[in-house]
Amino acid sequence: MLIVGELINSSRKPIAEAIQAQDAEAIKKVAKEQYEAGAHYIDVNAGTFVGKEAEYMEWLVKTVQGATDAPCCLDSPDPKVIERGLAVHKGTAMINSISLERERFEALVPIISGTDLKVIALCMSDEGMPETKDQRMKIADKLINLLVQKNVKIENIYVDPLVQPISTNSIFGVEFLNAVEEIMERFPGVHTICGLSNVSYGLPMRKLLNQNFAVMAVAKGLDALIINPLDKRMMANLIAAEALVGRDQYCMNYLKAYRENKLDV
Repeated sequence: MLIVGELINSSRKPIAEAIQAQDAEAIKKVAKEQYEAGAHYIDVNAGTFVGKEAEYMEWLVKTVQGATDAPCCLDSPDPKVIERGLAVHKGTAMINSISLERERFEALVPIISGTDLKVIALCMSDEGMPETKDQRMKIADKLINLLVQKNVKIENIYVDPLVQPISTNSIFGVEFLNAVEEIMERFPGVHTICGLSNVSYGLPMRKLLNQNFAVMAVAKGLDALIINPLDKRMMANLIAAEALVGRDQYCMNYLKAYRENKLDV
């Protein structure tokens, strides 16, 4: 399971304050904590700073990689912001994100085409947000094929079928899960990824719903997540889920986590 640590996002007040104050130590602390908790990529987002996003993205990438060996997930729909981050990034970055929306697609494709960059591909088009599995599959099919035609390696594509809140429509959870399953079956080599928090929006005990939904998604084939890796129960559940679905050879990761006291939470 590939984990993208979600905490360095300027929509979070403490992070916004640290970015604005250029408090490198505060950012480094969050980056290091996520990396040590198991994050493979550290998401960096400065999207709330209109006019300064590119400048702050460059600073975030330098700061995060000055504290950890982790690559970054550059989180912005603006190609200029992505390019600014990539200019100082060490190693292979992930781009969050591209979609089937024409303007966004055409702006970002030149940056990722012919590279080893990993890219999150949102199941979203100019027609809006999909609600059903079939709507997601229609977009995913077009998006994956267009990316491959544009010289993006299929193994570098991480499709996000987009989680929506079950509080507004009870079918949204199962439609997402079924889309994950079909994408993984129909497009060998492609990955699936998502952020979980939307599924529980407006409901009590959100962590409980998010943790259970993550395990259900793993059972459907999901192999990457954008989450808070400091949630120890979530991380323990994911380790157990991967062992149960046969993605942990001889349960080696599970046993290692047990020895490191990462399961008893």
